[in-house]
Amino acid sequence: MDEHDDASIGTGIPGLDQGLDGGLTPNRIYLVEGNPGAGKTTLALQYLLEGVRCGETVLYMTLSESAVELESVARSHGWSLEGVTVREYVMHEAAFGHEPITMFHPAEVELGETLRRMLADVDELRPTRVVLDALSELRLLAETPIRYRRQLLAFKQFFLKRRCTVLLLDDCSAVPGDPHVQSVLHGVVMLEVYRSRYGGDSRQLRVSKLRGRSFRSGAHDYEIRRGGLEVFPRLVASEHGVSYERAPLPSGIPELDALLGGGPVAGTSLLLLGPAGTGKTTIAMQYAASACRRGEHAAIFSFDETLGTLTGRLREVGIDVAPLVESGRMRLQQVDPVELSPGELGHLVRGAVERDGAKLVVIDSLNGYINAMHAEQYVTAQLHELLAYLANRGVVTLLLVGQHGLVGTVHEAPVDASYLSDSLLLLRYFEAEGRVRKAIAVTKKRGGGHENTLRELVIDRHGIRVGEPLSDFRGVLTGVPEYVGRPEDLVKAGRVRRGGSV
Repeated sequence: MDEHDDASIGTGIPGLDQGLDGGLTPNRIYLVEGNPGAGKTTLALQYLLEGVRCGETVLYMTLSESAVELESVARSHGWSLEGVTVREYVMHEAAFGHEPITMFHPAEVELGETLRRMLADVDELRPTRVVLDALSELRLLAETPIRYRRQLLAFKQFFLKRRCTVLLLDDCSAVPGDPHVQSVLHGVVMLEVYRSRYGGDSRQLRVSKLRGRSFRSGAHDYEIRRGGLEVFPRLVASEHGVSYERAPLPSGIPELDALLGGGPVAGTSLLLLGPAGTGKTTIAMQYAASACRRGEHAAIFSFDETLGTLTGRLREVGIDVAPLVESGRMRLQQVDPVELSPGELGHLVRGAVERDGAKLVVIDSLNGYINAMHAEQYVTAQLHELLAYLANRGVVTLLLVGQHGLVGTVHEAPVDASYLSDSLLLLRYFEAEGRVRKAIAVTKKRGGGHENTLRELVIDRHGIRVGEPLSDFRGVLTGVPEYVGRPEDLVKAGRVRRGGSV
């Protein structure tokens, strides 16, 4: 342990620094490994450019890519490599056996000459940050695992004496997770690319080793965009607790609020479950619009509808969100489920909550959210962590789930989120008097009372209206109810008047 063990230096990638608990320990040697196209060169350039920004001397030592190729990579991200010294170490003809050498193998001569030039450049420039690209070329020059390991140990001692913080890049062309390398170095960052059958490839970063300091283990989603790598650290809900008042969030519709015992409470989640077209999105947006009109902030992540379609049809039922969006109190974001990773979604939600102060978050819908997941078996765990984070921040979360089927048998939802949510609002179609109608009921609310009645729901140009309990019908949830009231009251019982009463 030396004077630098408690210090850290930034990588130039904020999300990666979070995963590294602040950054890298200086005067250490780290491995960055990943298949071609994973973003190793981009990460390395960001690391060196951060050093330039901090006034450090930095060196890019390349055995694979040329300086011209590195300049091209930098231009693609809008960067200038001014301040970054690039030194190329290309193989000479002796390495291919074109010159007569009798006492030594050509590779031994080439390895020794290459290493001599590399070490001389380090002694000349005395950089504090170094990138060596790539270990696969050094492995080829060394030829045998023993010589390769010995050379790595020699490299390690050389750089430590010169107080360099070094990134060694490896393209995994030999053995992924090469133990010869990982056992010698102080830290290992792995970049993994998962090829998708449809949509963009997904990428994950994993810190598998970081000697002498804590780090966030597990997989962190990342993207390569113009401007470099953007890393989305794995969300840990327990790190984000704040104090808040557990007050209900009213919708502005007294009958609807009465169903939920005043409305969903701050720090809880409400699941809106029902077939397509039953009014899940409209009800959720009513809550969001009501919150914004009170001066609060709301964030809506729409997986299923374009924003133009959503705002247009909301306007037809009396919910005009355009002024709320323009005021900045409502954030409407279109989400492409085949292009978004769960880590990035968590990053967007955190931004809406921590930066914009959103007190209501709508995810419309979980069906689209599931399509954004890399592996469906992890959906429940990821959703649980996201809901726990929002609960710790005192946010009301509305989750919409579409079920298959219309009238009659309704099939199960693609994911069972009912036990994760604190309240459940059930919507159903039913047929009566030759018309397709809608019913609404609250079947669950943790920590508070709620009505246990079924009421008729009407959504039209007058807005959302909730009728009296459907006490004269039996079997509404089956879709084809039986009328058990008086015949003379049939028309009256089946119609919701403008005031919301039967």
